[in-house]
Amino acid sequence: MATNARGTLAQLGAFVRNIVRKPSETRPLGQFAVGTAKVAHMLESATTGVRAPIAGPRSQDVATLLERRIVASGVQAVDVAAAHTNTQQQKDMGVRHDWTGALDRASRVVGTDEKTKSLVDPKELVGSELSFITDNLARLLESGHPMLNTVSRYYFSASGKHIRPLLVMLVAQATSTATKRQGKSSAMVGPTESERIDYSLMDRTASQNIQSDLESRHVNQLIQNATSAAHGGRPYTPFVKEGMTILPTHRRLAEITEMIHTSSLLHDDVIDHAETRRGMPAIHQRFGNKMAIFAGDFLLARASMALARLRDPEVIEIMASVLCDLVDGEFKQLKNLEDEDNGDAPMARPDESAFAYYLEKTYLKTGSLIAKSCRSSAILSNATDDVVEATYIYGRQLGIAFQLIDDLLDFTATSTAQLGKPVGADLELGLATAPVLYAWQQFPELGPLVARKFAYEGDAAKAWELVHASDGAIARTRALAQRYVDHAIEALMILPPSSARDALESVAHSVLTRKN
Repeated sequence: MATNARGTLAQLGAFVRNIVRKPSETRPLGQFAVGTAKVAHMLESATTGVRAPIAGPRSQDVATLLERRIVASGVQAVDVAAAHTNTQQQKDMGVRHDWTGALDRASRVVGTDEKTKSLVDPKELVGSELSFITDNLARLLESGHPMLNTVSRYYFSASGKHIRPLLVMLVAQATSTATKRQGKSSAMVGPTESERIDYSLMDRTASQNIQSDLESRHVNQLIQNATSAAHGGRPYTPFVKEGMTILPTHRRLAEITEMIHTSSLLHDDVIDHAETRRGMPAIHQRFGNKMAIFAGDFLLARASMALARLRDPEVIEIMASVLCDLVDGEFKQLKNLEDEDNGDAPMARPDESAFAYYLEKTYLKTGSLIAKSCRSSAILSNATDDVVEATYIYGRQLGIAFQLIDDLLDFTATSTAQLGKPVGADLELGLATAPVLYAWQQFPELGPLVARKFAYEGDAAKAWELVHASDGAIARTRALAQRYVDHAIEALMILPPSSARDALESVAHSVLTRKN
């Protein structure tokens, strides 16, 4: 059984469920048995619920982090008061860290001089797992249709950053030694010393009824054949290094995260009429809009199927909400300001609400997937609530910082080859990002341009000039990203010390120094 049933109702539900687990297909008795099994499952779930919550020893620290807000409109390139506050908070939380030295070490980690690396290199911990995931993704996308196989795997053949699966696996390692919750809501949460878990369930249908659906059965068989024969059964074997564990469920979550992310790229590139992606022709340039959209839908469908087969309702709900966030973010991106459709003249200068709208959109489009993937990874480790929420805060703040630097690079990159997409693309798409908002505080004439989404000839070029002519729009954007990175690293201190936690810190620092 997936959970330890508590109470008379729960025991009755579990007993009935076990009796009718493989009901006869004879009608109407078979139908009755199936219905009874579903009711029994609901009875059992209602009494046991999701894993019993345990606040954890650092719950108050997490509450403090959740309450803290960053006022983006007031961030300066050099904020002495903020630096002092941050240092004091580190002392209060028992953080021993030399920030100047850490940034220096982090810059060496992402550099090319192997001899100067001081922080833990994330890929030393999970590099082999990342390579395995890239290969296994192709197996999960097996469709039996040659053209669909080609199109859906197109972006996976390029060299992406893979930051999302990297974070999922580092969080898995960092939380594998943390305090555990009581109870289990999934057959694949664990394992404990006294049990062995059949992780091949990840590639087997959760419903017996689906076997009567010939098309679905064919698809299931394609996936199962492709994955079960891979690498001598490695997909179902935990990976242990330095006493830290990555479970097969973590590995699958990393694959799901990358499928969702890549699906959003396929759709975004069609919407934005992109010409290149990851140094390659954008997918619709190669295969057309219809095939690009179909491929994106196919990736979401396979991600959803793989997510359901993790058999963890909490993780399923969290990751499903990411899809809602992505769509919500796209709708918010249709406007640069929340109230720009009310007919009023554009504001003279952007206030905090303008920055808040931009940052909320940034979270929905970029931060949500990173944050909720980190949270789901900690849940699959069965960590206590304080640890789970700390990983969410880390992922949220890191995701926002990542996009802030992405928006900054749109103004500072020297070539399309460096950035992987055309420089200045955001302005051409009508988007007012952080550098524009900060420049607008100095140059009110940017207001009308932002309001009309740089639609007139010369608008984008004028905005570009004003951003570079401003007193620190780009530097303030980087300072804002630094604030989010600092906050992310504070959240990491809730986790027990480990090389994986150090690697997560290294990733956070590398976001600030990345060039593409």
